[in-house]
This record gives sequence, structure tokens and C-alpha cells, in this order.
Amino acid sequence: MSELRDAAMSAKAWPFEEARRLLKRYEKAPPEKGYVLFETGYGPSGLPHIGTFGEVLRTTMIRHAFQQISDIPTRLFCFSDDLDGMRKVPGNVPNQEMLQEHLQKPLTSVPDPFGEFESFGHHNNAMLRRFLDTFGFEYEFYSATDFYKSGQFDETLLRAAERYDDIMKVMLKSLREERQQTYSIFLPLHPETGRVLYVPMKNVDAAKGEITFDDEDGREWTLPVTGGNVKLQWKPDFGARWAALGVDFEMYGKDHSTNTPIYDRICEILGTPAPEHFTYELFLDDKGQKISKSSGNGISIDEWLTYASSESLSYFMYQKPKTAKRLFFDVIPRAVDEYHQQLRAYPGQDAAGKLNNPVHHIHNGDVPESRMVVSFAMLLNLASVAGAEDKETLWGFINRYAPDASPETHPDLDAAAGFAVKYYEDFVAPTKTYRAPTELEREALTDLRDQLASYDGPVEDEALQSIVYAVGRDRFDPLRDWFKALYETLLGASQGPRFGGFIALYGVDETVALIDRALAGELA
Repeated sequence: MSELRDAAMSAKAWPFEEARRLLKRYEKAPPEKGYVLFETGYGPSGLPHIGTFGEVLRTTMIRHAFQQISDIPTRLFCFSDDLDGMRKVPGNVPNQEMLQEHLQKPLTSVPDPFGEFESFGHHNNAMLRRFLDTFGFEYEFYSATDFYKSGQFDETLLRAAERYDDIMKVMLKSLREERQQTYSIFLPLHPETGRVLYVPMKNVDAAKGEITFDDEDGREWTLPVTGGNVKLQWKPDFGARWAALGVDFEMYGKDHSTNTPIYDRICEILGTPAPEHFTYELFLDDKGQKISKSSGNGISIDEWLTYASSESLSYFMYQKPKTAKRLFFDVIPRAVDEYHQQLRAYPGQDAAGKLNNPVHHIHNGDVPESRMVVSFAMLLNLASVAGAEDKETLWGFINRYAPDASPETHPDLDAAAGFAVKYYEDFVAPTKTYRAPTELEREALTDLRDQLASYDGPVEDEALQSIVYAVGRDRFDPLRDWFKALYETLLGASQGPRFGGFIALYGVDETVALIDRALAGELA
């Protein structure tokens, strides 16, 4: 254990770099509250999405890294901003007309359009918790509604009233002149309608802990800032929550980064050091546009899990969080295969190598064995040439290639075979186009066909790859043109697997028959 801890103190993996930065906060003395607090925020106006997954996963990876270098206890709060007013009706829920009547009410005061929970906010919170539980995250759930109404936030709200002018100075500097005229850090909840009001303050009485304002009809009201009668605007709320809870670490997307100095300063004005933060880059769709919940571009969690395991998604999320990445269907096969490459490498690595391996962070050090004796890319090519409609068809080839493998002994391979068939049907088959070979390619294909037809050696990747290589070496310069020709004439794709491995999996006789079909013009 000490060897691992020593290695962790110099590991280059980003979770350890962040964990070490966080540890410096408590070099001189441990936290007074007795633990280091990680937080992630959730806006429950819609269902959890792939960004929610990435944020909680990455925070959890840093938390686990921290636990490996420190004995200070840790906690993770998932905080739902469910006291926010519903600004618009989401397009993907029933009972739209009913919801229109409740615009600007806190999400926990809006009836559940699905008729299952106490409110729309409670419904979305339940979806978030089910979502997090499905992936096995360890967390404590916090509701903003409960936080405000239970009195847990009262001390901080009273301090915000006391330091109202200081916080307003911070906020007004960031606002356009027009907005400055009506802005207040406090948003009262109307005592009659329950709606969240965006109105200027007539008076803030710090001694009494009260605010006075006019509602939309010009009626004057005075309310205590405590007890859930008032909430904070979202930027002050961010910093005030850090102060109230004593948050030590929170990450968020690059779109929040310009607000970081505001969040930090408000937290400090309220008497607490600002937490460490980590800004991650945003995900892009296939056209390079930012992924957003409202436009529905990119790929959802459910869509990824239709074609690959959650571990492959975790692997994708681990990679270069500070670099913008395309998150579209075509990244899935590579993510699956690279994840299993890292699994296979892990047992043979030294302590430093293991701590820098993504799978260490995906599995919190309890790394399983990969049983993927056939790559996902190869399964896709096999599904293509075999016209597979189910994974059982693929297992017919897999069993001949790896006789000891079975769905029971190789569950990850079995799942991948099912995913490959689905991925092939949805993405490969619709775009598959074969071309006829050129004269030079016909000559090479005929030579390869004849050598395979007379081959009586071991059906192994390397031996068969040597034949493929030798056939192309004397005819093609660069040699990659030969492999490109194999993919385009035999597989209907612009790229493909190591061809010797493909022959071993698909079968020598079957590959001879495939080449015969290409030469006869039956594929193009």
C-alpha cells in the first residue's frame, strides 16, 4: 500500500494531479468539518444526460485518487437546484398545457406531468438518483428545496443580507447596464402565487433578516430571507452554497469558467475559502457543434449503452477532459477496443504504470480481466461479411477461432458480440459500399486466394498476416494501398482490421469464397 501511495504522489494521471492539488489545502491542519467535500450540481429541469454522467464520474475518479494519497475522510454531495423556477415547459414531457399554468414556480411546486411523484422536481430528482445508482456511484443527495426550507441555509442567507452591498458590487460589475437597474441577488417566492420573482429590492434589512419589494402588480411585501421564503440568483447561489457546505472541490464545464471569479469572491465574502475547481472542455457533435440538452444533438447515455458497455463510456470520459472531444457514434468502436487494450496491459504494469492506466481510475483499483479474445472492430467486420442478424451467428465463428471461449466464460465478449450486431445494422450496413478491384488488385487478390486455397499451416493471426503481407509487398508502394484495397473490395469499408486476424476468425475457406465473389463482381 505504501508503494502505491508513493507512486500516487508522482503519478501523471490527471485524477492524481487534481487530488494532490486538493491535498495542499490541508497540509497544515485537517478540515474542521472532519472530511473533504466534493460536490456536483444538477439542474433538474430535464432528465440526467451524458454530461451529468461525465461530471459525477470524473469527480468520483478524483475522490478515489484523493483517498489513495490521504487518510482524510471524503464525502460527495450531488446537489439538485430544484428550487429554481420552471422557465419553460420541456418539449419531451406529457401534459404540456397543465405545465404552462405553473411557469416560474419552483420545480418542486410544479405538479408532476407523469403523475408519479409529489412534483416535477421530485420526479427529475428520482430519475437522477436512479441514474446515479445504476452506475454504482457513491454519493449523498441534496435538494435545494430542502436545503432552503429546513433552515440549513439560514445562517448563510442572513450573512448574505448583512453583506448584501459587497455581493451586489461583485454581481453588478458582470451585468449589462439595463440589467443592473432591476437586479438583486435575492429572488423572493411570492407568498400567494408561489412564483419565483425577479424584482429589485426596495430595502434589505440585515438586522431583521428581511427584504422588502414590490410584486408584478405593484403590491409591497416584506419577507424573511430565511426558511425558504427567498432563494438566491444562480451565480450568488453557487458561491453561497460552497460557503454554507464548506465545499472543497467542484468541477464544471468550460461554459461556467468565466463565472469562476464571481463564485469564488462571493464564497469568500460569506466567510469561507473558495474550493478547488476543475474546468472540463465541452463535447461536440459530428459537425463540431457543442452538444446541448435542448437541441438533442450528439449522443445520449442510452444510445451509447445500446452499442457498448458503460465501462467503454467511462474510458471515453477519462480521456483528456481538458480537450474538446467529438462525442458521436463513430467513437464507440475505438473506445471499446482501447479500453480492453488497457485492461490487458494492466496486470503486467508496475505501480506507476497501473496508476497512470485509465482502467485503474474506472474501476478504483479493482481491475477485472479482459476476456475479449476478438476485438470489437473485428466483430463488426465479421458481422458485415457474415450478414449476422444475431450474436449466435458470430459465436459460430468465434468458437472455431477460440474453442475455449463461451458466453458463460467470456461474458464481456458475449455482450460485445450483441453490441456489434446492433452497431453493424444501424451504422455499418447503411453505408457499406464495395468497389471492383483494379487490374493490379485483381492480380494480388488472385494470388492471395490461391495461396490461401493451398494453405495447410496453423490458422493463426501472424502466419496468415505474413501471407497477406508478402502478396502485397512486391506489388504496392505504399503497402497501405494493398490493405485499403482489401477493405474496399472485400469488406465494403475504407478501413478495417489486421487482415490476417480477420482470416483466422472468419475462416480460410470462407475468405477464399469471399475473394471469389469479389473477383466475380458479385460484391461491387
